[in-house]
Amino acid sequence: MKKIITTIVLATFVLMPSFGQTYTRSKYYNRNTGRLDYGHGARGSYMNRDTYFGFRVGPAFTTVNSDNPFLDGGSVKTGLNVGVAAGIALTDRAPLFLESGIYYVEKGGKNKRLGYDFTYNLGYIEVPFVLKYAYNIDRNLSIQPFFGGYFAGGVAGKIKDFDNREAYSSFDDDMDGAFKRFDAGLRMGVGVGFDLFYADLTYDLGLSNIGNDAFDDAHNSAVMLTFGVNF
Repeated sequence: MKKIITTIVLATFVLMPSFGQTYTRSKYYNRNTGRLDYGHGARGSYMNRDTYFGFRVGPAFTTVNSDNPFLDGGSVKTGLNVGVAAGIALTDRAPLFLESGIYYVEKGGKNKRLGYDFTYNLGYIEVPFVLKYAYNIDRNLSIQPFFGGYFAGGVAGKIKDFDNREAYSSFDDDMDGAFKRFDAGLRMGVGVGFDLFYADLTYDLGLSNIGNDAFDDAHNSAVMLTFGVNF
């Protein structure tokens, strides 16, 4: 899995220059201004665009919060957030978009309290759905607040017990201390677009109980800083 994720990240950075070349070869590209021009009064970011696509990559700072001290991973763990996004305009009267995509997100947390030393590595395939409003400041720059939710399925991960030097699957249904694969919750944040470049700060608040034991609650939480390109 780590080799696959590393390949995706490297491919994203390798392909960025080609996206830039596609940007300059677009029929909307204005060589005098160096921007995409979609018509009178159009801005290079979102004005008068029906759809957009993008690549995203960045770090995720995550925790697992539980009322069970054996499951709680309240210390922050850093992982990877990488994927693709797509948006479609919902109206031609305002720059309001529905954005979705598919991501691989490394969530989890650390537990170094009460004499325990655990690290939870939870790898998810995540599909978000958010409403995004692109407020254009000028021809190049836009501020893009968004709000919505996400669904996720666990695909990989290890729980590391440093006290006993053991590691086992994070999503083993038959093992106490493991987690459920399904997760869902709220997603909110704000993005910034500058021509084809994009960055955002995103917060995922897990609402699903990912603990296997019906008597214990455990929830994901993540803050993600994402960089990418739109085309």
